[in-house]
Amino acid sequence: MSVVDAKLSSGRSLNPTGPRLLTLLTIGLSLGALILDWTAGRSLLSDFSMTLPLLLCAIITAALGYWAVPLLQALKMGQIIREEGPQTHLRKAGTPTMGGLFFVPVAVGVALLWSGLVLRGQDFGSVLAVCVVTLAYAGIGWLDDWQIVRCRSNKGISPRTKLALQLGVGALFCLWLACTQSASITTINLPLGIVLPLGFLFWPFAIFVQVAESNATNLTDGVDGLAAGTCAIALLGLGALVGSASPGLMVFCACMAGTCLGFIVHNRNPATVFMGDTGSLALGGALAAVGLLSQNVWGLFIISGIFFVESLSVIAQVGYYKATKDANGIGKRLLKMSPYHNHLELSGWSETQIVGVFYLINGLLALLSLVIKMGT
Repeated sequence: MSVVDAKLSSGRSLNPTGPRLLTLLTIGLSLGALILDWTAGRSLLSDFSMTLPLLLCAIITAALGYWAVPLLQALKMGQIIREEGPQTHLRKAGTPTMGGLFFVPVAVGVALLWSGLVLRGQDFGSVLAVCVVTLAYAGIGWLDDWQIVRCRSNKGISPRTKLALQLGVGALFCLWLACTQSASITTINLPLGIVLPLGFLFWPFAIFVQVAESNATNLTDGVDGLAAGTCAIALLGLGALVGSASPGLMVFCACMAGTCLGFIVHNRNPATVFMGDTGSLALGGALAAVGLLSQNVWGLFIISGIFFVESLSVIAQVGYYKATKDANGIGKRLLKMSPYHNHLELSGWSETQIVGVFYLINGLLALLSLVIKMGT
């Protein structure tokens, strides 16, 4: 990140617009899906195509947004901007939030119909399970968003309540895994053919992965188009990783990536709607559920590199501040502000520069995960 920061600091002319980033992302995801289908021997109109569900969900979500966004505005679901955040964000106050309410159900509905009708029930149980997890995390996010809107405060539900609900959903999903999957589910496949049998330790690890992934995507949702775009790239990459073994989960990932793309039509800079915790927690829950169920935890970690850095920046900021407290209880800051995208913004980066570079990095991470997969 520091190398890229230096390059952009010396060349401010690199400042793409929101529509241009949307265009580039659309081309990138579409070409990526077409190439993945072609290399796997799948035609565009094949039942197992990634491209068709991706584009279908993108079109449906984009069209639905022209009705849903004004409705959210009319219902006064405006975002409350935290005063301690970047001052440039204060102008976004009142922008409708809870955008996850209209894009998450599209992906879930299309994925279930595709798995049940087009794939004739193949992987339907797995697709249904990850859809339930996705909706459950969306529900937790909705509770948080609703509390913020209702109380006109950015506090939301208490962190303890939020964590308890996330742990509960994670535990229930693990219980389903234990009852329906083979004993090999507790084995982590690493690069170079290394196998790590966790046994009982897999279950607390799996719950941690779900909570960490959902919170990480939530932290990344702070700049117009950032979380939706990076999640779209991650989901498409994860879908490619699981496609050969789980066509239903591949289609689910393509549907989720498509709805993220359609959502960016309205969420690109300058955004007319935010996804809120309703969307960001759901996306993290979906990624974690697919990664765990398909035994692609290592691939999930690589694809989630951006989300990992965002989370690590918050942990490092808090830890450094506490460790450097003086006699007056005031500590030093490692970053200008966390998560890391806020630090970059306060360092002079524009929102679109941040989004563009993060898209590029996430695309490279998705490609890296596929190269590692092919080499094992």
